[in-house]
Amino acid sequence: MKRILAGTAAVAVMSLAACNSSPREQAADNIEANAERVADNLEEAADNAPTEAAEDRLENRADAARELGDKKAEDMRTNDPDTNLSNGM
Repeated sequence: MKRILAGTAAVAVMSLAACNSSPREQAADNIEANAERVADNLEEAADNAPTEAAEDRLENRADAARELGDKKAEDMRTNDPDTNLSNGM
C-alpha cells in the first residue's frame, strides 16, 4: 500500500513539475524522485528487517538517501552546469 501511494505521489509530482519547467528543473525533480524511490525501498526493507538494529540502519540509510537527493537536486537548480561551481572545477 505504501509503495502504491508513494509511486502515485511521485508520478503526480513529476507530472506537475513537467509543466512549464526548464530541463534543469526537470532533471532536479527527477533526482529528487529517484532518491525518494530509493528511500521508500529502504524503508520497506526496514519494515521487514529481522532485528531492530537492522531496521534502524535501513531507516538511517533511507534518511541519508533523501538528504543526498535533496542536496543534489538543489545543486542542480542553483549552480551553473557549465562551470561546475559546486565542485570547484
